[in-house]
This record gives sequence, C-alpha cells and structure tokens, in this order.
Amino acid sequence: MIRTPLRPLARILTARANGENPDVIERENLRQRHAEMQAASRQRAEGRLLVLGVFFLVAFTAIAVRMGALATSEAVEPVASTAGGSGIAMQRADIVDRKGRILATNFETHSLYAQPPQMVDPEGAVERLVEIFPDLDRDRLLEDFTGKRKFVWIKKKISPEQKQAVHDIGDPGLLFGPREMRLYPNGSLAAHVMGGAGFGKEGVTAAEVIGVAGVEKQFDDYLRDPANGGRPLQLSLDLTVQAASEQVLLGGMKLMNAKGATSVLMDVYTGEVISVVSLPDFDPNDRPRPPTSGFDPSVSPLFNRAVQGVYELGSTFKIFTAAQAVDLGLVNSETIIDTSGPMRIGRFPIGEFNNKNYGKLSVADIIVNSSNRGTGRLALQIGAERQQQFLRALGMFDPTPIEIVEASGGQPLKPKKWGELSTVTISYGHGLSTSPMHLAAGYAAIANGGRYVSPTILRQTGPQLGDRVMSEDAAAQARAMLRKVVTSGTASFGEVPGYQVGGKTGTADKPKPRGGYYESKVIATFAAMFPAHDPKYVLIVTLDEPSVIAHGEERRTAGWTAVPVAGEMIGRIAPLLGLRPQVEPDQITGITLTSN
Repeated sequence: MIRTPLRPLARILTARANGENPDVIERENLRQRHAEMQAASRQRAEGRLLVLGVFFLVAFTAIAVRMGALATSEAVEPVASTAGGSGIAMQRADIVDRKGRILATNFETHSLYAQPPQMVDPEGAVERLVEIFPDLDRDRLLEDFTGKRKFVWIKKKISPEQKQAVHDIGDPGLLFGPREMRLYPNGSLAAHVMGGAGFGKEGVTAAEVIGVAGVEKQFDDYLRDPANGGRPLQLSLDLTVQAASEQVLLGGMKLMNAKGATSVLMDVYTGEVISVVSLPDFDPNDRPRPPTSGFDPSVSPLFNRAVQGVYELGSTFKIFTAAQAVDLGLVNSETIIDTSGPMRIGRFPIGEFNNKNYGKLSVADIIVNSSNRGTGRLALQIGAERQQQFLRALGMFDPTPIEIVEASGGQPLKPKKWGELSTVTISYGHGLSTSPMHLAAGYAAIANGGRYVSPTILRQTGPQLGDRVMSEDAAAQARAMLRKVVTSGTASFGEVPGYQVGGKTGTADKPKPRGGYYESKVIATFAAMFPAHDPKYVLIVTLDEPSVIAHGEERRTAGWTAVPVAGEMIGRIAPLLGLRPQVEPDQITGITLTSN
C-alpha cells in the first residue's frame, strides 16, 4: 500500500511562494488519511457482519425447518426392511373373476397407536381400550403406557365403529393412522385361490399391502406395479359356479362324513380352471396362522388339497392305461383280455376288489368293471419305459404349472425303482401320487381329442392346446369307455338327466405315515367329463376318508361317495356354464297320428 506524504514538497514550495501556511496542507492530508483508514475499517467490519449474518440466517432457517418437520410429522414405529429408504407403495390392483366381478379389492381403514408421553390418563385409557378390544392384554398395555416407550402399536386395523369408540375416550395420546387393507367381499369363497394379503413395511400414515399366499403372492409384483395403471388381475374363475361348487361339495363332505374334500372344474380346450374348491377352508379377511411344527399340514384349513395334496388316485388312472394301449395299436376297445387269476408279479399277487374274478373282458369292460388284472396286463404290454413317457407327457411327474404359489409344493411321488410291479400297480393308480389338478389335466387331454392342456387360473381368450399325447381315435375310444362306466358301471349315480356324463371312479387306500396302508381309510375320487358326446369340461371330485351307510352297510368306495356328489354338482353348475340339457321327449301314448 502506497501512502501519500503528509507534506508533499511540491505543494509546500508552491504554498510558500504564494504566502500560504504549509501546516494547513499537512493537517488536510492527515485528515484525509484518517478518513481513508476509517472507511477501510468500516468496510471490513461490514463484510464480517454480513458473513456472520448469513451464517446465522442459514442456521436459524435449518433449525426452523427441522422444528416444523417435527411438529407436523407422526411418530413411526421402526420396522426392518430390505428396501431401506424406499417409500411405502400403497396402490394394489383389484382381482376379478372371468366376468369382471370383484374377488379382492382395497378398503380404507385406520390403525390405532399411542404416544404415552402425551397421554393424560393412561390407566383410564387402558380400561376403556380393553372394553373396546377384549383381546388386548390389560397388564401388558398398562406397562407400555406407563413405561419409557414413546410409541405403542395397539391395533393395525380397526373398524369405523371401533375408531369412534376410541375417539370418545378423548385421550390426546391415542392417535389414528390412515391405511388401506385388502378386502375379500365374498368371504371364504375361493379362499385357497385368493390366499390372502398382509402388511409389509408399515408406518402410522401408511402400510404396504403384500400377498402372503395364493394368487395374491403369485402376482404380487403385478398387483403392486403402478405401471399397470390399476388394471385388475382377471382370473378364470366364475364366481357363481365357484359358489355353487363350494355349496354342493360342503354338503357332500358332511353327508359322506369325510374329513376333507376338493373339486376342480376345468375347461378342456383353454385349460381355464372355472372353479377349484378345497375343504375345510378359511376366510382370507381373517387368515388363520399356519400350523405349528410337527402338525400334519393336511388337516389345516390353509392346505390346498387341489394342488398341494398328492394322493394315490386309484382306478381313475386305468383310463390312461387303456388309452395308451389303444394309441400304441396294441388293442382296441373290443379286444378281449383274460383277467382271470391268479396273477403275480414276483412274490406280489394282483387281486380284484372284493376278490372278484371277471374272466375274459373286452378292454371297454375292463374299464367298466374296473379290473385291476385287466389293466395290469395291458400295462405289461405297454412296458415301463413307454408308460413313463406317456405319464410324463400328461404332466404327472412335475408340479402343475397353475399360477397358485402353493402349486409348486405339489410334487408327485414316484417309485424309486420303476419295475414290472410299479408298472402294473401304477396302471390302476397305486404307487404314483399326484394331485387332483394333475388328474384334471390328464382327463382334459382325453376330452379334447388327445392334446395336453396346461391348467391355468388366468382368463384366456381362446384354446391353449399343447402337444399331442394320444391320437384322436384313442381319445374317442377312451371317452366312449368313460361314458359306459356311467351308464353301465361303477358310476351310475353320476348320471345327470339332460347332460351326458362320462367318468371313472377311483378308491385308493390311504397310506400310513410310516409305511403300509390303512384298512378303513380311503381317498375316493370321481373324474368326470361332460357332455360326454362333446366334452367341454372336466370335473374332479375327491373325498378324504368318506364313509356312509347305504342299504344297511358301510360304504367307502367312490361309486357310493364321490360319484353322487359329483352328479349333484354337475346338475347345479351345467346350466350356469350355459350348457343346454339334451332332453329326449317321452313317447306320447293314446294319440295316433293320421294323415288328412
């Protein structure tokens, strides 16, 4: 910094020459220098004050913003989440049946929580809350309210009436949070298909609804994806057919004293499952807890017998053996087979039901009379390798691909060694355990002319036929045999006036958990297709441990148990499916037609 001299020589000499006082110049320069120094000091001070002011402004603004956020926010119960920091997705699409009727939707409700530090009368609030919610633990709640906790969940879901009752308590520490919950307006209808939903990530102002079972879990990503624009998930189920099926099956299960029952109704060309029932069932609005460890899951209402239950389905498998033998050109429906005994495979005898001996039977009559020996001898002609190839083509070796998450657990049980004995026993439905859904897909291939069709729970726009598994001729002969079973064989109770029914009964002894079979416990199944002359649908009805007294005797076989239930069901649902009865008018007597 260069300073101006206080007594510049040039100005001093000039001042002396003009007779002026040189000291005035010095005082003037000194005053000017002091003014400049003061201005510089003031500028530095103002700069420092400005910086300090900006600092305090930013600090107080941040504090004010934080205080405002705290004042307007709600207390949140910490929850574990794999998606840390992500927001709670509240949107979930509806689920509808094939005609657009609601099966699952969302419902606005509230949660109830407490902030104990804000409570005025914790003891009084506890007493009132226990009156409103009798399932609450009074002592635990009092401990939470009077302890050190700052947040306490009381109820994740409450009804409008309960909300009003809590509001009337008037304690400022009792607060409500808005949320959506999943609502199934039809209650237990199609419960095992719906599965149910629960809460994932939760806060007091929102809760994430996630699928926990059934199609809710299978299609969880789709139902929660905002990119779908809220478009509903459309299933293949028909609400009215499902309701009728459940009503008939429940009545049949009680009438036949069965511990459980299941039914599957499937379109033979599209693979659409129009109805699927598993009993006992549950209400997905109040889904029960899974059974504890060591508990037989098959007795739980959560167990889906249609896709998870794998059973030896007995003589319903005989038609597959006959159809394959025809398809291979080994026999036709009129070929005579000697079913006389004895028949042994190694050291194991092959007998008939009630020790019958049918003698020589046509292939069709083997199916009508349900001959084990006759089916076994056909299977020996087919051979183990070709039998396995055929059953694999029918999907009998893998879980069904139907879009219900529990279906992946329905793994068929095959013999470890598939020799001659297994070939014979599997030909009549023993030694290979599959689900009723597997059986429906197998019968659909016979019904539609020999093409495999994959079962699906989603609405389809047209036929979804897969690979050919048998010729049209073999399928046609098999259908004729199944029709004869109803008109002349073990399924006579399955005939429905106006609707030709074809099908096959199957009664299999239940295996014991540790090997062997029960003597008085069976799985009774009727696999049907209708109308038999041009099948549109396959129906499988299975009863677990049925027993009924008829004609003074205890009956357990499918012809006495599953068949009449299936017949009643077909009579109820066929009109709902749009099938017109084919009624042959009775001949009018007493009237003679004459010409003019």
